[in-house]
Amino acid sequence: MVTTAEPDAPQETSSCFAIFNDVQKSYDGETLVVKGFNLEVQRGEFVTLLGPSGSGKTTCLMMMAGFETPTHGDILLDGTPINDLPPHKRGIGMVFQNYALFPHMSVAENLAFPLEVRGMSKEEISTKVANALDMVRLGEFGDRRPGQLSGGQQQRVALARALVFEPELVLMDEPLGALDKNLREEMQFEIKRIHQRLGVTMLYVTHDQTEALTMSDRIAVFNDGIVQQLATPEALYEAPENAFVAYFIGENNRLNGQVSQLDTQGEHCTVTLDSGEQVRALKVAVNEVGERTQLSLRPERVRLLSAEEPGAAGTQSPPDNVFSAEVLEVIYLGDHLRTRVAVCGSDEFIIKTPNAEGYPPLRPGQTLQVGWDACDCRALDA
Repeated sequence: MVTTAEPDAPQETSSCFAIFNDVQKSYDGETLVVKGFNLEVQRGEFVTLLGPSGSGKTTCLMMMAGFETPTHGDILLDGTPINDLPPHKRGIGMVFQNYALFPHMSVAENLAFPLEVRGMSKEEISTKVANALDMVRLGEFGDRRPGQLSGGQQQRVALARALVFEPELVLMDEPLGALDKNLREEMQFEIKRIHQRLGVTMLYVTHDQTEALTMSDRIAVFNDGIVQQLATPEALYEAPENAFVAYFIGENNRLNGQVSQLDTQGEHCTVTLDSGEQVRALKVAVNEVGERTQLSLRPERVRLLSAEEPGAAGTQSPPDNVFSAEVLEVIYLGDHLRTRVAVCGSDEFIIKTPNAEGYPPLRPGQTLQVGWDACDCRALDA
């Protein structure tokens, strides 16, 4: 379980821009909704707090914004403790899911408001508003009211308003939750583009794993007020440290069993499944023979041995684990096929194969050989 920044990537202290130091939060004085939260966000970094509803991620964001106060611990911004600093003095940009735009003001007036509060001149305000609208590609929409815009356009305005006064830190709380799938995907790339262009530090909250994987430099996965793992998107997907992270990030096949052998030298183990088969796996969260474990295996890492990739014959070594499987269901998804098979005592075992030449069509009732390598199968906590 990881609750601190990764030790294998040290950076200068000056680059740690936003810091949570052993932060806890309780609303009733008894139940902790955030438990010992530690996080160092580097200057210019895009960090996402990811987790299910009620996991504590939004509470952490609200404490950074100043709308909630930590029960214990310290929050620092650019080296300065801000626990007792009111929200309007923190200089933080904020984007909410419901946009929070003033409906009686034009788009330009919405953007001008935070600048007027800061006492800027009309000329400076006009320039900054125009630049912000151009940045989100809404330069011709300044005179419109929010009610005259689509949901995606309103979210662009909300993003522009959070950036118009050039804050060093922008907080985003489920900003794309109200958008449909296509708009949500478009805005993911838009936000990432703006982040890369401006180099502003961003702290983002979502329960959507795709958003987190698409935009983030690092992701903190929350559950029950605790950070389960803090890592890059690639590391979270390829090397989850426990069962919760494995099954929250992407799709996984789960196989339950008991450790029957541990390599004395090396990284692998043998697991005897509840169905009786023996599987070679990577030992991640198991320490002794007899321990219960849950194996985690990504659907795209399973090979159909009777339908190897074109040109792969003779070039791939046999997988460490080979079993006979019965095809139960085949779903066509355009770029790939999602096949459900019965194997190793599970009727919910999924295999994803590309929709490419060389892969013969599969049909329910068909029996075939499937296999996977030990390094792709992770022995996690039960």
